[in-house]
Amino acid sequence: MTWNDANAYAHWLSQQTGKRYRLPTEAEWEYAARSGRQGQTWAGTADQGQLSDYAVFQAKRTEPVGSKQPNEIGLYDMSGNVWEWVQDCWHGDFNGAPVDGLSWLEAHDGDCGRRVMRGGSWGDEPVYLRASYRFGPNAFNRLNNIGFRLVQDLP
Repeated sequence: MTWNDANAYAHWLSQQTGKRYRLPTEAEWEYAARSGRQGQTWAGTADQGQLSDYAVFQAKRTEPVGSKQPNEIGLYDMSGNVWEWVQDCWHGDFNGAPVDGLSWLEAHDGDCGRRVMRGGSWGDEPVYLRASYRFGPNAFNRLNNIGFRLVQDLP
């Protein structure tokens, strides 16, 4: 699933339903993964010994969505299973990042040929599943460990 595929699906779903769906911003994704708090290293826990209760990792394939426990706000698979595309263009650090939760596009030397992925995947080590870990591959990457989730804007 490329970033363009995920973004196109969000637009298609919006047209089909009359509701606005989109990829989350990087800030929204991290806020959701951490259950709105700073204390969670991974979605659902700060204890690596509990990580297997919340995340698919170091596995041979994905598992069905919801096969692990949700985090405190009821979201499943925020750490592990598949990397998730977010709306933001790649920036090497957070210098100049928006402070309002909006997506970070070309401003401050953003590279929109690369997009941000979060969450880690089924084959990764725990360090890549941390809520703070970010990766910026080419937007056209399509692998079996990449997916997405959508957010719906409410009126």
